[in-house]
Amino acid sequence: MSEAILSGILWHLVGAASAACFYAPFKKVRNWSWETMWSVGGVMSWIILPWAVSAVLLPNFWAYYSSFSIAQLTPVFLFGAMWGIGNINYGLTMRYLGMSMGIGIAIGITLVVGTLMTPLLQGRFVELFSSAGGRLTLLGVLVALIGVAIVSRAGLMKERAMGITAEEFNLKKGLMLAVLCGVFSAGMSFAMDAAKPMHEAAAALGIDPLYVALPSYVVIMGGGAVINLGFCFYRLATQSSLSVKADFSVVKTLLISNVLLSVLGGTMWYLQFFFYAWGHARIPAQYDFISWMLHMSFYVLCGGLVGLVLKEWKNVGRRPVGVLCGGCIVIILAANIVGMGMMS
Repeated sequence: MSEAILSGILWHLVGAASAACFYAPFKKVRNWSWETMWSVGGVMSWIILPWAVSAVLLPNFWAYYSSFSIAQLTPVFLFGAMWGIGNINYGLTMRYLGMSMGIGIAIGITLVVGTLMTPLLQGRFVELFSSAGGRLTLLGVLVALIGVAIVSRAGLMKERAMGITAEEFNLKKGLMLAVLCGVFSAGMSFAMDAAKPMHEAAAALGIDPLYVALPSYVVIMGGGAVINLGFCFYRLATQSSLSVKADFSVVKTLLISNVLLSVLGGTMWYLQFFFYAWGHARIPAQYDFISWMLHMSFYVLCGGLVGLVLKEWKNVGRRPVGVLCGGCIVIILAANIVGMGMMS
């Protein structure tokens, strides 16, 4: 495997690790509504950091964005908003199906849709079957999907062993939301593809190839921010049980702690796509759609490993842990198959 492809796969692993850990600081926030916490973290991850990083990278911030027409920016923004809808449905899926079943179905669908829809729409999908590398790459996607299913099965076994059930289990509603989540979450993959002219323009300005995708995040995450923040603000304004004033009226030390933890969580969320851009830059152009498969499968892998490190599987028995480890090995195998395919 070439050094460039290997480094691309490893950077996707780093980004996925950040994605798997980003919610840890949010769990330590106390006496705040989820909507307030998510909004504070979201402002950091979807607005402040994309704008700040782009301002540092671009020689002329406003000139760069004004060089694109509305017709060029609109699909990038809308695909970002599409991802935002999927992000909201993700939480609802967990509510009605539970963590493991919800993650398994939602991640499985978004992995397939986000990975294969791009070459399908571009008319490149059939071509993949005509070369050994293309066939290996598609095999890697299939193996990754199997790995996700195995890890999700392990999670379901863990929940049953610990007596954990979905907050409001509803199979019909949960499956519908999981499908919507899987399809809409793939919007981030589509947005990256639609933003290629922005990447090329950044490269023309002399920006390092590792960073050329980052200026497009201003538009992509702007679309996601409109949906996510709009949803949070609507609930804060209409739900009598929620109050921004009450959230910010907690004692000063707790307020500072909550803000810092939310900002840290938002920063870690942004870093997943910061390193996604680094990994994406190292993947051969003809296989750029594979970035999404690597990110999502590594996200499930890292989520399982983080759970082991935090001893969340301590009292569930050997069998669930064994199934989890088997699923992680399958995902690692998938990454190697994809790497070999890209080398062929």
